[in-house]
Amino acid sequence: MLGPRVWASVRQRLSRGLSRNVRGWASGGGKKMDIAGIYPPVTTPFTANAEVDYGKLEENLHKLGTFPFRGFVVQGSTGEFPFLTSSERLEVVSRVRQVMPKDKLLVAGSGCESTQATVEMTVSMAQVGADAVMVVTPFYYRGRMNSAALIHHYTKVADLSPIPVVLYSIPANTGLEIPVDAVVTLSQHPNIVGMKDSGGDVTRIALIVHKTRHQDFQVLAGSVGFLLASYALGAVGGVCALANVLGAQVCQLERLCLTGQWEAAQKLQLRLLEPNAAVTRRFGIPGLKKAMDWLGYYGGPCRAPLQGLSPADEEALRVDFSSNGWL
Repeated sequence: MLGPRVWASVRQRLSRGLSRNVRGWASGGGKKMDIAGIYPPVTTPFTANAEVDYGKLEENLHKLGTFPFRGFVVQGSTGEFPFLTSSERLEVVSRVRQVMPKDKLLVAGSGCESTQATVEMTVSMAQVGADAVMVVTPFYYRGRMNSAALIHHYTKVADLSPIPVVLYSIPANTGLEIPVDAVVTLSQHPNIVGMKDSGGDVTRIALIVHKTRHQDFQVLAGSVGFLLASYALGAVGGVCALANVLGAQVCQLERLCLTGQWEAAQKLQLRLLEPNAAVTRRFGIPGLKKAMDWLGYYGGPCRAPLQGLSPADEEALRVDFSSNGWL
């Protein structure tokens, strides 16, 4: 992490208006980084002693790298980032950078509760190889996290980030959505390229697409559950937990939507609804990791206080996959 002297230096560079890294601020042509596509939010494997298992992480990445994903989101919610130390978060991103295919984007979760800590983590993520950062809303003082506070927070982060910034709204975990008016304002920042919206409100997604249509701003759906609807309304991709286990099928749904094969896309979308709900809102990361164990990946345990599934929950998870033809 950055010390006080480095933090002061970063602020000085901002005030002097020095040019940003070419991966960050828009080039002279004015185009922002293209983030369109499907991303699995990579899980963090742990040993039985709750240590990060970097060997299993690399094994999973080699398998996931065979699918036509646009890239990987690392240290997002699915990666259990709140349970990792700052050094672990950075080491995971560094290891992923070393083994992932060079033609794929690495988007690293760098959100922290304070603006200063988020800037420090963002700069550090860039230093270990991230191409862009995904910044979750600070939420501990959610009652004060209005549009003005969030605009100030994200603007400061984007001003100081050497790489592009993706907004991240996940109200199921934070109890907080980025207000649409704040998104519209932030979409005008040259170093904010888009957002991941995990709320599942397709009307909201459509409104954001509509109100940012004159900006170079891209919306990613935060779940397979509303991926088809999001594509139909103008989203450009998705960060989808289910892609960790059904990567080929999620990429197929993307292809069907992009080629206008809406009837086939609808059939596939419907078959993905129950397993997707099972590994997200119903059983969460423990459910996703169990499904990974079944489908040829290493899921393994979560880090406490997250617990594994009960036998009854495990059976219900199996039914959701097998009844739709995935097991």
